Amino acid sequence: MKDRQFDSLVFSRELAEANKPALAFNAKDGEEAKVWQRKLRRKVTELVGGFPKERCALRAEVIERREFPTYTRETVVFESREHLSAFGYFLMPKGYKSPGPTVICLPGHGRGCDDIVGIREDGTMRSAYGEYQNDFALQCVDHGFAAFAMEQFGFGHRRDERARTEGAENSSCQPASGAAFLLGQTMVGWRVWDVMRAVDYLETREEVDSERIGCMGISGGGTITFFASALEQRIRAAVVSGYFNTFRDSILSIPHCICNYVPGMLKTAEMYDLAGLIAPRPFFAESGTQDKIFPVEATKFSFGKAREIYQVFGAEDRIGLEIFEGEHSFHGKGAFQFLERWL
Repeated sequence: MKDRQFDSLVFSRELAEANKPALAFNAKDGEEAKVWQRKLRRKVTELVGGFPKERCALRAEVIERREFPTYTRETVVFESREHLSAFGYFLMPKGYKSPGPTVICLPGHGRGCDDIVGIREDGTMRSAYGEYQNDFALQCVDHGFAAFAMEQFGFGHRRDERARTEGAENSSCQPASGAAFLLGQTMVGWRVWDVMRAVDYLETREEVDSERIGCMGISGGGTITFFASALEQRIRAAVVSGYFNTFRDSILSIPHCICNYVPGMLKTAEMYDLAGLIAPRPFFAESGTQDKIFPVEATKFSFGKAREIYQVFGAEDRIGLEIFEGEHSFHGKGAFQFLERWL
């Protein structure tokens, strides 16, 4: 038995080590880098399942407006695609100078966008930032940004009936992602399209400077912030918390929700290559030293590779990383300094 191999993870990692991504970054100058970006962006769009050829009418509607001491909150719905509605909260600080910068905020797994705007499960408001996501949409407001806290497909207000009956923390990721795979698509692609439509919506609002739209998310929200920023160039700056790593060391090696997976991705590129699709636009990542699902050493390695790509674009000052003492949670110290500089 000594020459037998039964460990599934060892086998998977050996395949990953032997794998040579077809579109790994190898450009020598800015012009070559732009050609590489076009090729990789087309391929990644294909891998996530593509996007609708036509945009349906938004039919956007504000269904509730509430005043708080330092901001206003509007509940917004619009059509993302035929037969699918999007939901979110548009938050605007009191004294906000229009048109101004706006951050699309994407929650990770949990109760959805309520959990990043301070709404408890019973509908009351938290008096201080809480839970692992630390109400980062409210933090955006406190730093002077408007924020659109968007419900991700399969979370909170956009779940199936089974998940609703099983509790506030339950998502529809498992059946919905499986359905996407069966149809030759992915949950990543579906959620990225929602973000693209959110940009469409924000461009209709006179309070929003369409040249100053950023995106921020943690965990599963970091996943979609990362992919959306890579594929949607109208996003001017990206902050990814608790996600940026390598596919090899995290998504491939550690149990994750099925919504993270894109078939064939590692045959095409590693995560740091995808960061090159954001370049030269500003990109910031943060990671906790005790994050058990996105190992910090792999984050540091991936950041080093991504920084090399930014150097080729002449944009090394537009990429940043903060390592903080802590677990899988939103930190936000260097992140907001970064956004204040670039957005």
